[in-house]
Amino acid sequence: MRDSIAVRWTLATLLLGFVPGGLAAQTTDNTGYGTTAAEFLLLGANARGAALGSPYAAIANDVGALYYNPAGAALTRGAGFQVSTYEYVADTRYSWGGVVLPFSGRSKAFGVHIGTFGFGDQPIYTVEQPDGTGAVYSVNQTYVGATYAQNFSDRFSAGLTGKIILDQLGDASGSAFAVDFGTNFHSTLGGHPIQFSFTLQNLGTNISYSGTALNVDVPRDSIIGVPTVPSIPQPGQYRTKDWQLPTVFRVALAYDIVAASSTRWTLMGDFNQPVNSKAGFGFGTEAEFRNLGETGFGAAIRASYSHQSANNVDIQTLDTGLSDEENLQGVAFGGGLFYQTPGKFRVGLDYAYRYMGILGGTNFFSLDFGF
Repeated sequence: MRDSIAVRWTLATLLLGFVPGGLAAQTTDNTGYGTTAAEFLLLGANARGAALGSPYAAIANDVGALYYNPAGAALTRGAGFQVSTYEYVADTRYSWGGVVLPFSGRSKAFGVHIGTFGFGDQPIYTVEQPDGTGAVYSVNQTYVGATYAQNFSDRFSAGLTGKIILDQLGDASGSAFAVDFGTNFHSTLGGHPIQFSFTLQNLGTNISYSGTALNVDVPRDSIIGVPTVPSIPQPGQYRTKDWQLPTVFRVALAYDIVAASSTRWTLMGDFNQPVNSKAGFGFGTEAEFRNLGETGFGAAIRASYSHQSANNVDIQTLDTGLSDEENLQGVAFGGGLFYQTPGKFRVGLDYAYRYMGILGGTNFFSLDFGF
């Protein structure tokens, strides 16, 4: 008994300590800040994932797995769908929805999902007209994905997602195709569940933009030997460079410190490497209480911290006067309530609060149905 407890707490310590250690061991300096487009692809899918941060990829076993780790779609309890809304910064909003349909005795699963971000009717200002031109513009960024996942054994699952990205920025637009790939290894250690995952997100084609926003009238050059230059400008169009998608590689590990029939307490951590930043890490925890008072109702509480170097200013070299906001950026917490019948029906409502540093706090809500 003592050995089992020692194993559990040793692993818990490693979960909280190995990730920063792995980060420090990296020597490659990835400084590709601002080199990617379609950043909305990083906003998440549901409130559970927002509260647990990037380590959630290790335990994703609901509809949200379609986004966080395709392999988790094969671990869902049954068919289900989920809708979410994210009140993001500057009065913008991100919405997400997904459906999972298991088949072949729940050894395989198929899912479709969609995420959209944007805002509308924003005034246009120019140097010549600093008070506004009277015109407005809108932004609408959308992805649509389809996922296939399969359990290859009682301990290993894998999944693949193909998705189309559509990016409408005012009168300019672009599109791309990307894939997500994920695996999930699940076993027991000391009699308690342990899960390890590998994911690769947003690996795909580059985005180039076109549209009337890039049109330009170029004055005609003078012609040697011709005294009069035509006054009508020459129509043309700016050419834009291709932009990468925000590809992210991630490994995550989760372990259940408590694994009883009505109570579960999980610790998790992850290491991630984005293509447009230096390496990051995160750790989180989730406690779930099922069938409270034999009523079928349950509750969960969650918290996490995620570190991305692109979001942290070195206050030793730059005194912003906002050290509290900088230090707390990456903190998230939340919880959920759910009701589950002895059969397969389940309904749940989840909430997450994610702190964005000097940009303030954001709120994520999700509604989940399972059958």
